Amino acid sequence: MYQWRKFEFFEEKAAGRGGGGGGSSAAVPAEIAGRVTCCSGGRGRVAVGCDDGTVGLLDRGFRLSYGFQAHASSVLFLQQLKQRNVLVTVGDDDQSSSQSSAICLKVFDLDKVQEEGSSTTAPFCVQILRIFTDHFPQAKDLIIGRPEAVYFYEVDGRGPCWAFDGDKKFVGWFRGYLLCIIEDQRTQKGTLNVYDLKNRLIAHSMPVGDVSHLVCEWGYIILIMDDKKILCIGEKDMESKLDMLFKKNLYTVAINLVQSQQADPASTAEVLRKYGDHLYGKQEYDEAMSQYIHTIGHLEPSYVIQKFLDAKRIYNLTNYLEKLHDRGLASKDHTTLLLNCYTKLKDVEKLNNFIKDEDGIGEIKFDVETAIRVCRAAGYHEHAMFVAKKSGRHELYLKILLEDLGRYDEALQYISGLEANQAGLTVKEYGKILVEHRPAETVEILLRLCTNLGDPTTRRGSNSMHLLMIPSPMDFVNIFVHSAQYLMEFLENYIKAVKDSPAQTEIHNTLLELYISNDLSFPSISQENGFENHNTKETNGKETANGYKSGTRDKANLGKEDTKIAKSIVDRRRKGLALLKSAWTSEMQDPLYDVDLALILCNTHAFKDGLLFLYEKLKLYKEVISCYKQAHDHQGLIACCKKLGDSSQGGDPSLWGDLLKYFGELGEDCSKEVKEVLTYIEKEDVVPPIVVLQTLSKNPCLTLSVVKDYIARKLEQESKLIEDDRKSIDKYQEETELMKREIEDLKTNAKVFQLSKCTACTFTLDLPAVHFMCMHSFHLRCLGDNEKECPECAPEYRSVMEAKQKLEQNARDHDIFFRQLRGSKDGFSVVADYFSKGIVSKTTVPPENGR
Repeated sequence: MYQWRKFEFFEEKAAGRGGGGGGSSAAVPAEIAGRVTCCSGGRGRVAVGCDDGTVGLLDRGFRLSYGFQAHASSVLFLQQLKQRNVLVTVGDDDQSSSQSSAICLKVFDLDKVQEEGSSTTAPFCVQILRIFTDHFPQAKDLIIGRPEAVYFYEVDGRGPCWAFDGDKKFVGWFRGYLLCIIEDQRTQKGTLNVYDLKNRLIAHSMPVGDVSHLVCEWGYIILIMDDKKILCIGEKDMESKLDMLFKKNLYTVAINLVQSQQADPASTAEVLRKYGDHLYGKQEYDEAMSQYIHTIGHLEPSYVIQKFLDAKRIYNLTNYLEKLHDRGLASKDHTTLLLNCYTKLKDVEKLNNFIKDEDGIGEIKFDVETAIRVCRAAGYHEHAMFVAKKSGRHELYLKILLEDLGRYDEALQYISGLEANQAGLTVKEYGKILVEHRPAETVEILLRLCTNLGDPTTRRGSNSMHLLMIPSPMDFVNIFVHSAQYLMEFLENYIKAVKDSPAQTEIHNTLLELYISNDLSFPSISQENGFENHNTKETNGKETANGYKSGTRDKANLGKEDTKIAKSIVDRRRKGLALLKSAWTSEMQDPLYDVDLALILCNTHAFKDGLLFLYEKLKLYKEVISCYKQAHDHQGLIACCKKLGDSSQGGDPSLWGDLLKYFGELGEDCSKEVKEVLTYIEKEDVVPPIVVLQTLSKNPCLTLSVVKDYIARKLEQESKLIEDDRKSIDKYQEETELMKREIEDLKTNAKVFQLSKCTACTFTLDLPAVHFMCMHSFHLRCLGDNEKECPECAPEYRSVMEAKQKLEQNARDHDIFFRQLRGSKDGFSVVADYFSKGIVSKTTVPPENGR
């Protein structure tokens, strides 16, 4: 202990400060008359025992709270319990018997006060115990000071001892410090030493006078002198102690001090930082870094990093950054910096330990994207791939394989092993590169993704919710932007495997566009064309030694390629027409593709067969005819009209009239076609003969012989119809004359009823009877309530009246009239029918003068 450093970590305090009384000259209150023999702190009070057997309780200002007689004679020892408000005293009580001990231990409950007279009070004595006899010396429960050393005792025996000379007048324990008042045998003067045993230093040393008692309370070391004066010594705050140490550059002592006193981590880190700065200033970089490492979590890392950015100190920086990552406190920038340190040092072993974690099971302690980016930039592609794979960043793994290494087969194999959704996402992102370099294999993977061909338990051709859970082929169309041929193959194979895909309309639309377009580009042909065009430009106008013009072989090659392209167009359009028909069969109400888009495609690329099919399905027969007209295909026109103009099959017979008009305006000899058309016009009776003559007269190349037979037959038919009409007219005239005579007879002559039987019951007719002008007679009782119309003739009369009312209603409904007029082959007959029934001729004459 003689070699321990001495410090002034304590200072004298004003007695009673903050306690409401007392100053630096505080003393034991005058009320305590006896000599103080012992004292104890605890529970915010100081208890003092005197040689007259009294105990006094002093407050923070060293004022007497109250006192009481604890023993008959001297109080030898007392102790306040901190857990309960209990005071234990050991004192001398006079005893008459010599067999019993005069020393006894008393336990006082300070919360219970018993009255002892009118003016004094004493706490309740819970228990009295005789502990010593006259034959045994007194003893003192933990620290014993002897001239040669201080000994510590524990429950199981003596513990450590600390050797230093001097007569130990008082020993005590305060906040982990050993307190000793040592009396110099030569000078007889006392010295208070405060020992920090853990850090092996003397926290305070000061001369003191004649000390009567040593007690600790209220955070102070309290010395009670023989003259009853009181001296308070308090510990300085941590900041003051550290400042003292920092001025002497005793950083190790400061660190031990804050750690032993369990200071907060931030304060400890600040001490470590200052120590590190001190070492850094002495250019002891390794030692400085060891201190900075202990500040991780409290000190901003940039403070340390900036000090070690110099290339000469890269090893220290690497060590610090490693510790940051180990504790999970590294940012993206820290990861970037550490990886750059590894790559600059070319320390592959450490890079492996950091990236691959050797055992392969450790958690990733750094930012994945940053690590991958740095490793890629430094050329450590395998490390970057390892991180991407371990962290499940499949897109980054494939990015390295495809963009950096060009290992396309490995990338395809990796995608094949991924879960379906993840595989779909990666193909969407990198599909263009894969299609460019491995198109067939990419198409195969897509088919497995979109159809689950690899899993027989999930493969199905019927509508199922499962189809909604797998990727749609339309999600991958954009990756074939430069490889339309493989897109076509992919979609063709898909619709063969899946019959009722939710995206079948979009698929058919895309396939139609590929089939019908003229400029589908094959990758191989595009490259060849580009090469040949380049050669043609360079050698244009030059001749070879043989006399042949340069570019002859190119033209020949181009001719072959043109033939190949033309054949491809034919094959694709054949597929296109088959798709149009298979996706819109007669059983389907709506097609499995967008009709408007299909019409636009067929029209834009002049795909005649497709247009004809679509027009026919849409019942746009006149557009069908127009297609044949534009192609000048007369036989096709006639065949089309035979198919579409048959009314018995739901066709439109008016097409024959359009066809006749076309031939009439053609301006060339088409006698054969006209005769064939006239045959069907006559059969369907769609055009009146006069219209036929007027239409064909416009073509100067047609002679009368073309229509002679047709006109003759029509005239014969008309003559027969005229004859039939004359007969009908004569018949109706006779019937009309007969009706007129009957009406006149009814008006002018009497009617004799000669029936003798009732028409209803056939019994003999008797009165009362009813006779009708239709010559039917009935008993009145047989008529019932209906006396005004003949039961026999009423139904016929009623039907005539209903027909008349219906005709009158139709006369007011112009829509019906015009609908019949438009739908009839002969509109004149419709008008004539309306006139014959007297419907059109009926007019309402408004009353005169508005009445």
